[in-house]
Amino acid sequence: MVEEGALLWEPTPEIVRDARVTRFADWLGRSGTYEDVWKWSVDRPADFWTSVWDYFGVVGERGDGPVISGTMPDVQWFAGASVNYAANALRGDADHLAVIFRDEAGNRRTYTRGRLRDEVGRVRGGLERLGVGRGDRVAAYVPNIPEALIAFLATASLGAIWSSCSPDFGAPSVIDRFTQIEPKVLIAVDGYRYGGKAFDRSGVVREIAAKLPTLAATVWIPYLDAEAPAPEGDLSWDDLHGEAGELTFEPVPFGHPLWVLYSSGTTGLPKPIVHGHGGIVLEHLKSLSFHQDLGDEDVFFWYTTTGWMMWNYLIGGLLVGATVVLYDGSAAHPGPDALWRLADEEGVTYFGTGAPYIVASMKAGLRPTGLERLRGIGSTGSPLPPEGFAWVYSDVKADVQLGSFSGGTDVCTGFVGGVPSLPVRAGVIPCRCLGAKVESFDPSGASVIGEVGELVVTQPMPSMPVMFWNDPSGDRYRESYFADYPGVWRHGDWIKLDADGSCVIYGRSDSTLNRGGVRMGTSEFYRVVERFDEVADSLVIDTGRLGQEGRLLLYVTLAEGSTFSDDLVGRLRTALRSELSPRHVPDEIHEVPGIPRTLSGKKLEIPVRKILLGTPVEQAANPDAMANPEVLRHFVGRD
Repeated sequence: MVEEGALLWEPTPEIVRDARVTRFADWLGRSGTYEDVWKWSVDRPADFWTSVWDYFGVVGERGDGPVISGTMPDVQWFAGASVNYAANALRGDADHLAVIFRDEAGNRRTYTRGRLRDEVGRVRGGLERLGVGRGDRVAAYVPNIPEALIAFLATASLGAIWSSCSPDFGAPSVIDRFTQIEPKVLIAVDGYRYGGKAFDRSGVVREIAAKLPTLAATVWIPYLDAEAPAPEGDLSWDDLHGEAGELTFEPVPFGHPLWVLYSSGTTGLPKPIVHGHGGIVLEHLKSLSFHQDLGDEDVFFWYTTTGWMMWNYLIGGLLVGATVVLYDGSAAHPGPDALWRLADEEGVTYFGTGAPYIVASMKAGLRPTGLERLRGIGSTGSPLPPEGFAWVYSDVKADVQLGSFSGGTDVCTGFVGGVPSLPVRAGVIPCRCLGAKVESFDPSGASVIGEVGELVVTQPMPSMPVMFWNDPSGDRYRESYFADYPGVWRHGDWIKLDADGSCVIYGRSDSTLNRGGVRMGTSEFYRVVERFDEVADSLVIDTGRLGQEGRLLLYVTLAEGSTFSDDLVGRLRTALRSELSPRHVPDEIHEVPGIPRTLSGKKLEIPVRKILLGTPVEQAANPDAMANPEVLRHFVGRD
């Protein structure tokens, strides 16, 4: 066992001096500790975010309106400003290496900034020919390949709005997302490769397109078969980007929609979360530069798919001039050290992944070699246990800065994380990020130190959603974050804050499932499982905790006259694999006589999870608030 809080790494005076966050503080004329700078950033948010704009020389017009007006959730940023994400991401030396692409088979492509600008200009012209303009939506069913990045930047350059799903998502999950935003163009691959196997998705693409009546075109990227033509009536990728095009950038207001990301869909359809150009530009410049310490000499990698917000964060590396590494495939193919080998071969300086991959590497006894340029490791997706921290320093590299970050799709960044000027302690996140006024609230809404409470944010951040799509009143947005503490963002994580600003995250305080970095809500499971005639009711529980991907357990109550059989289990697994994703196939499926519910009919997912993890039944749920408390005993000792 590794003691939580054990000191693992301390920055040298030279590291502190040369850190980008230190240079920023010097530029501001502010001395003192990191916590002093953080306190100024949240006490004077208008001054802080203005300084971020000025420090990085954001491309755009700042305007003369107020930096912040209104209070959460009704906040407007930089009134009168105009900006374009793509103009900021694509600036810089044409000969500088912008993108390295690798896949699990070892294929490799590279793009300089000049080549990337040319490709974006071509696709921009192709989208214009299809009638795509400011405010239109472009949806993509694509893996983490250069075409995804190019299409996104072309979309953003037009002032159109991007949204993507990974091709391992089943058709119903994708349709639930894309039908909400009514896209004008769908860009999709014919299939993908994972774990050494090819998966044809052409039928799924046709199924998705058939449910999107607003499409002017479907564009096919021939990823499995480079020679395959597009189906009759559709376009190929070459059709879209075959002609040279002028690259210009549509100036848009600070809060103009940039992309639509999606919540996990725990209590219904996934929430379409809209972020603005300006908020993402400022937030990613701040976070990637000051917390990841990235600049134009860095090679930046994060293992992600296009269905996770970390893809959006990864490509933000272009904003700070870094070379970004796009990887498509399994993290464990052809061997469990695949990502570490990639990092060594490409000279990665900052390596990001989900906490479960670090834990899996530790359990596999890996001792990565090389990694001479590596100076930072990022971990996110779930809390990293102290043992994972210690393994990095004992078996990966002793002089690396490990940063465990916690945030979310909702803001497309971290609220808390690392910074190169602070030490690293096992299981502990060193700081609250600049501009993020994070507090821990007890049940009464009082701010507490040294005890576990709800993670809340009490000052606005520019990357908070500008809206949810199809939520003109803003009611759905307010209910999602501000229902418990009016004017205060409740995020749904358990956090313990210490007096020095460091913290420990103890996982979600709601029932969102997180498998391989892909968050998905239980309601998406239930829509698949409960479609079966044999299933009367169901409950799905993810037992993962502290960076370890636990077991995914599905419980079913059968309809009268039905029998629990291997055949039913097999059909359930097949449906979940095809309609959700391979990551979301349960490890175990059990029959139970009833699903615990509240008096109002809500499934009791969190109490059951507590029982599975060892909490006594009488402590896990209040039987007086339940419609059927007797069924809880059937979950004792299940895991």
